[in-house]
Amino acid sequence: MAAGGTASTTAKAVAPGLYLVATPIGNLRDITLRALDVLAAADLILAEDTRVSGKLLAAHGIAGRLLRYDEHGAERTRPKALAALARGARVALISDAGTPLVSDPGYRLVREAIAQASAVFPIPGASSVLAALTAAGLPTDRFLFAGFPPSRRLARRDFFAELAPLRATLIFFEGGSRLAESLADMAAAFGPRPAAVARELTKLHETVIRGPLDALAADPRFVAPKGELVVVVGPAVEAAASAADAEAALAEALSRAGPAEAASEVARALGLSRRDLYARAVAMRRA
Repeated sequence: MAAGGTASTTAKAVAPGLYLVATPIGNLRDITLRALDVLAAADLILAEDTRVSGKLLAAHGIAGRLLRYDEHGAERTRPKALAALARGARVALISDAGTPLVSDPGYRLVREAIAQASAVFPIPGASSVLAALTAAGLPTDRFLFAGFPPSRRLARRDFFAELAPLRATLIFFEGGSRLAESLADMAAAFGPRPAAVARELTKLHETVIRGPLDALAADPRFVAPKGELVVVVGPAVEAAASAADAEAALAEALSRAGPAEAASEVARALGLSRRDLYARAVAMRRA
């Protein structure tokens, strides 16, 4: 039985609808009390792999009706889930690990549930994307989760080249067998940006290795590690303006403004020191 009350009280507290329930990404204790309540009360649980999810449910004393919902069986299972929702059932969707729909099937189910006016509830929890991002030591104010890179090298290089100009921290999933190749292609596309590779998150051998991309690409530990990993890459940085650019911008600004105003304008535009620009503007005015 799940924590938080008896099965009957739990069932009363959980309204009909589709519940997107986050599950642990490694450590079984990383599951919320609310997630346990929902899973205990669910009339139907859709699972990416019923064997994996069965172990999680058994560990928490939950016996629920499980149906497989993966990329191969989704077309068969989705009509059954939608029909159950239409009858007022409580349906939970879980993946093998982490938050459903993040590189896992489920988008079409959510879309069709909304279309038939069934309620959809997110039950937040573990996410390898956010766990890796917060542990990487890279900017978190703007980030993009880009999923798995293409498996073919040419497509993968084009994929990285398209993302290279973005001024946001980039997050990728990658399989161990392709990690070394992907890191090499990232280094070629992004340059020596700071990055981190996270593996076995929340597990006994959790590791986060940080460094410039080119150094990570050459690291022998990434030749063929087991499992799936998360790679976090720092954002693109705008190239610093050259002295000639600053001089030209100052000259143009001084043609219509005083040194202080011109220095402020160019500092904002080029991301340079206002104090240095002001000193140069004064010198240019005197010349």
